[in-house]
Amino acid sequence: MNYSFEYIDIILLAMIAGFIFLRLRGILGKRTGFEGKAPPQFKEVLKNVKVNPPKTLNENFDEKAQKEFINGAKIAYETIITDFSDNDNKITTSKPLLNKDIFNQFSEALKQRSQRGHYAEITFIGINSAKIKEHKKIGKILNVTVDFIAEVITCIKDKDKKIVSGDPEKIKKIYDTWVFSRDTTSSNPNWQLVNILT
Repeated sequence: MNYSFEYIDIILLAMIAGFIFLRLRGILGKRTGFEGKAPPQFKEVLKNVKVNPPKTLNENFDEKAQKEFINGAKIAYETIITDFSDNDNKITTSKPLLNKDIFNQFSEALKQRSQRGHYAEITFIGINSAKIKEHKKIGKILNVTVDFIAEVITCIKDKDKKIVSGDPEKIKKIYDTWVFSRDTTSSNPNWQLVNILT
């Protein structure tokens, strides 16, 4: 009787082992190569992989978005002012920050300055304040108007280095109102200067 029980135990164990093998095979499958699906262990890894979507502007243009915008607008303002003062008579560094009309206006002003034999000496001191005056969304385009107060040392000299305007020893406070624009659906994070109000 004892031997018969032992045989039954062995048979039961073999059946359990076979069942477990079939279950594992059903879950893991039988692979002979890459079949186009990620193995189960990789699926867990893929769940934790974060794919960054294209950067789009906060639709509400909330306080956080406005703060980030102002920081960028200050950099853009200084870049454009400095680029306009370079004496190669070309808009280079700030070109991506200008829309076509503003770029053409700046280029024409530099051309005329060059034809007169004048050149600019501008030292950018800093921005005292930059505040959003208004922001308006038309369709997918958001326009933001910014009031800038900045300090510069500026003068224009002729080819003989005689001062035509300005004062190379005096800090001048300037007040500008610029309008920046951006397509809120675009993955391009750059804003462009589209208008300078007087």
